[in-house]
Amino acid sequence: MKKILVINCGSSSLKFQLYNVEGEKYEVVSKGITERIGQENSVLKIAYGDNPKQQFMEPMPTHSEAIKVVFKYLLNGALNSMDELSAVGHRVVQGGDIFKGSVLITDQVIADIESLSDLAPLHNPAHVLGMRAVKEILPNVPQVAVFDTSFHQTMKPEAFLYALPEDQYKRNKIRRYGFHGTSHKYVSQVCAELIGKKGKIITCHLGNGASVSAIDNGICVDTSMGFTPLAGTIMGTRCGDIDPYIPLYIMKKDGLSIDQVNDLMQKQSGMLALGGYSDNRDIENGIFEGNERCILATDCYVHSLLKIIGGYIAVLGGVDAIVFTAGVGENGWVLRKQLIERLSYLGIKLDEKNNRVRGKTIMISTPDSKVKVYIIPTDEELMIAKDTVALAHLG
Repeated sequence: MKKILVINCGSSSLKFQLYNVEGEKYEVVSKGITERIGQENSVLKIAYGDNPKQQFMEPMPTHSEAIKVVFKYLLNGALNSMDELSAVGHRVVQGGDIFKGSVLITDQVIADIESLSDLAPLHNPAHVLGMRAVKEILPNVPQVAVFDTSFHQTMKPEAFLYALPEDQYKRNKIRRYGFHGTSHKYVSQVCAELIGKKGKIITCHLGNGASVSAIDNGICVDTSMGFTPLAGTIMGTRCGDIDPYIPLYIMKKDGLSIDQVNDLMQKQSGMLALGGYSDNRDIENGIFEGNERCILATDCYVHSLLKIIGGYIAVLGGVDAIVFTAGVGENGWVLRKQLIERLSYLGIKLDEKNNRVRGKTIMISTPDSKVKVYIIPTDEELMIAKDTVALAHLG
């Protein structure tokens, strides 16, 4: 039996899961999160097995200290010694066009990830700190980097290039990268097993951040996020696709700085701006209460998704299945119902009972639907663990 640790370093947090791996069986033995890294009230929340999470206040001025705190508490209830760890896998937000897939971490890999920090300033520096901290504590344990962007590296130039001067792509690396790739890869693979073929699949990762991908026989051919995770559909607090002159116009009219306009588009827009709430549960409650802003916000969200899904059906030349995943995708039955009803021209019939199911793999279209529609809970950590086992040659 092998123990694999999966780490996801955010800008001020660190999520982790520890797996026991035996053959094809992956058992989560501990998981948790450190929050408010670099602040006075930093905290670790950790669960062992199926037990409720426990909370511990610990000083964590940097991600290096956060890693040490995680190891300290794993030793308290999930590991007998650090020697039990066979490998560590890291989620990395931005791999640019350097990384086409997951890789074993070397000093050069760390340097390359760090070189991409301009493309993901809140995340890539944190990932690098996490990798270096693990290497310091466990110098002989293999580490693997799994990139949010690598699944989308199969896109052809017509899908990833912007109509900007060529120098902007060559010098500044401006192109469509896409994100949530590990999630899109995971749910598309599960879907392919359910329908009995790789086929033409559209995956909708709908959380506070949201993206849609077109997948043809297991290969990503297009995705809705772009150079940054701001592009694509309307999201919880992000505006999604807008006229590119709008930020410049706002700066000119209101005298706002680049950072202020960025904050406006990233944190003050989306469903929050349209409906007054960023959480879809609040939006749903508002719909039931007759809140016109919540009704309009959902109409706008559905319309935004319809344009992307319809475009991807054209790109794929048809569709065999549509998948919903992530927080809103797995639990937002009202949004799914409205969207599927608008897609009825495809021969989709909604199973009203199954559509009310939350967070469980289930087909929500009727058996006679021409296009199958599924809820498939995502499991990015499991994908990272599997890639780590494969690349560390532990299988």
